Amino acid sequence: MLSNPQSFFIERIKTTTTTTTAAGATTPVPDAVARYHIHPVAPDQCCSAVIQHIAAPISTVWPVVRRFDAPQAYKHFVKSCHVIVGNGDVGTLREIHVISGLPAARSTERLEILDDERHVISFSVVDGDHRLANYRSVTTLHPTPDGDGTVVVESYVVDVPPGNTDEETCVFVDTIVKCNLQSLAQIAENKIRRN
Repeated sequence: MLSNPQSFFIERIKTTTTTTTAAGATTPVPDAVARYHIHPVAPDQCCSAVIQHIAAPISTVWPVVRRFDAPQAYKHFVKSCHVIVGNGDVGTLREIHVISGLPAARSTERLEILDDERHVISFSVVDGDHRLANYRSVTTLHPTPDGDGTVVVESYVVDVPPGNTDEETCVFVDTIVKCNLQSLAQIAENKIRRN
């Protein structure tokens, strides 16, 4: 076990790079973005981050990501979403129903951060019939140096369910987040191709 896993985690986000050009140029995640991904992590919790490069500008990606009331636009595991309290501002609650086959049926989630200027959105799970207790996610977007692409960073912290290890929990959640971000990339890149 690392002596300071949170420090390692943030350093990994900041130094993880994504290919942005055919020549192999890379884009490190800037400190201003990485700071949103500092999560207090209790001994019975784990945290991780997924980084996705999208060949579309933030102006195409952000309108899809920021829709707290419509995560099913790119999250294929979501069957439906209903806002139960609020109007899309911080504090809004939504109830998510997931597709059958997953070890869950519903999740109640609260919007914690919505910053249109900095392209940051965060939510936490406050109720539900799933094993992701005390789940909190932060998603940030930043442009590639040429401004034509977007780097999306989604990090989370969550309780490790009884009977599971940190690694098992992170593998499970990372898989879902990766699927969602790959779907987001496909949707945004298809929009660019159609225009």
